[in-house]
Amino acid sequence: MIRSAKDTILKKIREALSQPTPIPFPKSEGQSLVFQPLHQELEIEFAERFTTLQGQFAFCLSRKELVSQFNALLAKTGWQKIYCQEPELTLLIGQQPDISNNPADLASCDVAITSCEYLVARTGSIVMSAAQLSGRKTSVYAPVHVCIAYASQLVFDIKDALEGIKERYGNTIPSLITFATGPSRTADIEKTLVVGVHGPKEVFVFLIDDTSE
Repeated sequence: MIRSAKDTILKKIREALSQPTPIPFPKSEGQSLVFQPLHQELEIEFAERFTTLQGQFAFCLSRKELVSQFNALLAKTGWQKIYCQEPELTLLIGQQPDISNNPADLASCDVAITSCEYLVARTGSIVMSAAQLSGRKTSVYAPVHVCIAYASQLVFDIKDALEGIKERYGNTIPSLITFATGPSRTADIEKTLVVGVHGPKEVFVFLIDDTSE
């Protein structure tokens, strides 16, 4: 009896596979974009999305302006301990008295500085990977995360960022790809939004215009 029931089920499966059901939404498959293209510059779209998510954004026309704006922010916030593992960024922001690249100092720093792989305009996200010199922890452990990026790193959607990473790394895709969208937040506790539980309380993006260089 059990064998007969099993044979009946297998027979029905074989019959179903021999006559496949048409895809119910054929237009959902393909390369067309789900979201409508932007009607404004990527820089503006990213800034609007990012600041809506409580991120803080600064546009710099040059590297010199980056140094000026960063120093002004230091004077305003009073940050004392700066952590950065990327030599290029250390040179970029100029001489800072208390900047460290020692991993042991990460837990006690006021702010951590990183670069990124891409910025996603549609979602206001920072895309980072384990292949960067900053590694996995730098953008998460510090109470404040400062990301320094270039306008040429802006892409429209997450798909564009993933395709760019695949093209850049080929068969050696980084073991971790992170999409950070504003400061860390959760509403798990009594449905009350709390910022900075699983990551930084503040996130800054300094975007340098390199399109005219």
